Parts: sequence; structure tokens; C-alpha cells
Amino acid sequence: MTTESPRWFTSSYSENGGQCIEVAANLAASQGIVPVRDSKNPQGPTLALAPSTWAAFVGGVQRGAFTP
Repeated sequence: MTTESPRWFTSSYSENGGQCIEVAANLAASQGIVPVRDSKNPQGPTLALAPSTWAAFVGGVQRGAFTP
């Protein structure tokens, strides 16, 4: 059995201001999770979100739901 490794990426929209997350969306289909971590602390904790939860979060960002 082969275990797929996360392929971490940071959004190209990041302004490199130190408040970025990294996402490994490649695991959504094979493992049913979307791992998310703090780009400043890649060895730190990782959130394992359901793909539907990640999609809802991204949709909220796109709609501007999280702007101050």
C-alpha cells in the first residue's frame, strides 16, 4: 500500500506578510481530508478539515465574509 504525502502550497495571493497558511489539497480525494497548517511553523500542529469544510471556508473568503 502506498501512502500519498501532502504537497503543501501557499496561495499565490499571499502578500508574504507572515499571516499565511499552507494547504495540502491533494489529499482530499485519496484520504478525505484537507490538511492546513501555519506557514511560519511547518513542524507545528496541522488541522485536518473535511473537503466540504475547506470549500465552505474558501467560499466565505471569496465572498468577503471574513474581512474586518
